[in-house]
Amino acid sequence: MRIEKTLAFLSFCVLLACAESEPSLAERVQKVISENEFNGVVLLNQNDEQSLLKAKGFADIENEVPLKTSDLFVIGSISKQMTAVLILKEFERGNIVLQDPISKYLKDLEQPWANTVTVHHLLTHTHGIVELNQALAFEVGTQFQYSQLGYELLANILEVIKGQSFQEISTAFFREHGLMNTFHPADTTYTDLVKGYIQNADSTFTFETTSLSNYVPAGAFISNAADLQLWNKLLYSGSLVSMETLELMKTRYATREHPIFDKIEYGYGLLFKDGEADVQIGALGYAPAFVSANYYYPQTNTSVIILENVARNLEDFKKTFAVHSEIMALTKQAALEQSGL
Repeated sequence: MRIEKTLAFLSFCVLLACAESEPSLAERVQKVISENEFNGVVLLNQNDEQSLLKAKGFADIENEVPLKTSDLFVIGSISKQMTAVLILKEFERGNIVLQDPISKYLKDLEQPWANTVTVHHLLTHTHGIVELNQALAFEVGTQFQYSQLGYELLANILEVIKGQSFQEISTAFFREHGLMNTFHPADTTYTDLVKGYIQNADSTFTFETTSLSNYVPAGAFISNAADLQLWNKLLYSGSLVSMETLELMKTRYATREHPIFDKIEYGYGLLFKDGEADVQIGALGYAPAFVSANYYYPQTNTSVIILENVARNLEDFKKTFAVHSEIMALTKQAALEQSGL
């Protein structure tokens, strides 16, 4: 009997030692960063505690200026969820009806499709608008076609409703919610915006001068890792829009053939795999030379923010986002294991 108890105790100690030696998620993410080509900032926040904040590489490669964790990056399509929230706040105030035709707000649009395309269609990329002076590419609501222009039109709607420029609207919103390091690029008060680079086939780097050329509401806001973490905390706690409105953002409206995820479901500015809106939700972002990810894992209250200012392997976006995808996969696996799924 004593031998059996001793063996059981020893087995328990071995299991405990194995559990203690298992690397943490932060350690595994750190390993990915250190073992791969990566020039950027990674933030991992678990249960409102920062478990990793790491900067690697340069903000200015030519002059070898080291990156700081507080540096600013162009966040690409992560911008879309911010524009979506601005629209949905006006929806909550009764100033926008999501099923209204956009002709109600944008009276200068002369194309007949302005009477059939709705605010909802703009939010979900199901409108078919290619150019303002052209016919639709498909019947409204029948297909998904990723559109930067659609989010520019959403900003135009906000400008009509509020009688202000989109820069004024977005800046006031960011400051109201303590997002002091998130900017419209026309704002002249920001500093520490890193330079963006394309890595060439011979491993040299070309400074990219068009990083801010995208429509701002769709892909050209500027932010840093700490502000994006705060954004996630505010958004998913119901502090930016109500929890009911947040559910609208997390609802599947269309399926996109995605260059990295293959198939992905699209809500209002948020992306998620089929049935996984409460597992892994957020967005990737690409602006010329800037490769970003901002994802939230609701079951474990975990955020992962990855901001990179060197774009590699642009012939294959899966390779461009390889580090981002690996870190996200580790975080998702940890979230599923912790939640017992």
